[in-house]
Amino acid sequence: MREITLDNLDDIARGAGILGTGGGGDPYIGKLLAREAIRRHGPVRLVSFDEVSDDATVVPVSGMGAPTVLLERVPAGGEEVAALRALEKHIGRRATHIAPIEVGGVNSMLPVACAAEAGLPLVDGDAMGRAFPEAQMVLPGLIGVANTPMALADDKGNTIIVDAVSNHAAERIARAVCVELGCQISSADTVMRGDQLADGLVPATLTLAERLGAAVREARAAHDDPVRAARAMLSGSHLLTGKVVDVSRRTEGGFARGSARIEGVGGDTGQVLELGFQNEHLLATRDGETVATTPDLICVLDTDTGDPVTTEGLRYGLRVSVLAAPCDPRWTTPGGLALAGPRYFGYDVDYLPFCRD
Repeated sequence: MREITLDNLDDIARGAGILGTGGGGDPYIGKLLAREAIRRHGPVRLVSFDEVSDDATVVPVSGMGAPTVLLERVPAGGEEVAALRALEKHIGRRATHIAPIEVGGVNSMLPVACAAEAGLPLVDGDAMGRAFPEAQMVLPGLIGVANTPMALADDKGNTIIVDAVSNHAAERIARAVCVELGCQISSADTVMRGDQLADGLVPATLTLAERLGAAVREARAAHDDPVRAARAMLSGSHLLTGKVVDVSRRTEGGFARGSARIEGVGGDTGQVLELGFQNEHLLATRDGETVATTPDLICVLDTDTGDPVTTEGLRYGLRVSVLAAPCDPRWTTPGGLALAGPRYFGYDVDYLPFCRD
């Protein structure tokens, strides 16, 4: 039996912050909530897909909203459990397992806190293998799993059930609720059976996050290059190392949207990388040429520490290294690209298949 404890929580949070591709919310805030829940309720049991019975009721939980708002409106704690209980009441049965909807930032930690508070095991896997900004951008949708009924909860005790005609409709309705409630709410949705996990989730992503976070930590302790350690763990490629010289960011429609410009230093001097993001990094162009696109991972790390840099954390003068890494192959199918390819987000480019340098 594996557990998430106070001893390995830091590594998981760091690794998940990197896998979150700049989004998913500040992992530090999520780590504080998870740490407090574990202190109060004890370690969280982490289970693989084959440990979950076929008829289990697996409920992914997450936060929804603009990451920029999360920095000023920190969750009170317990919102995910409130959403979970509202969903259980609506569907008429109790959850047997919790799962992350995405392995990114705060949304990797909130399920840990929820599982600890609810006394339930946590599934070692998630519905994206990274982070995405919209509720319908999940792999279970590709096998016909609906993301509704969806239960939403805020920090004031309000709960709302969304039961929509499609996953896209659920996103529009939930996003409107999110904006009305201050751009920061919690959700329990996309209920799955145990026999759907292998086809609907990316396996062992919390284990990957732990290994990735540990690799960065150990590289720092050995005075080695933490970015190189992360790149090796991700089987990724190097896009640019440089200094952030410009960031344009706005909170709009419940999302943090914008772009960043990074000028190369060292061996990358003279090159310029531009990033486009909607909560998460979605497009990277170097000297005007597209070099990485969603749904592959575009990860920004602090060059010195290897810590993840979120889209809301980008600021002038920050020294960063940008990596690309391959997504789960299901995202590169026609159905996956229709959900989360660059053209869905309004970029006039096709998906650029990942190429390791």
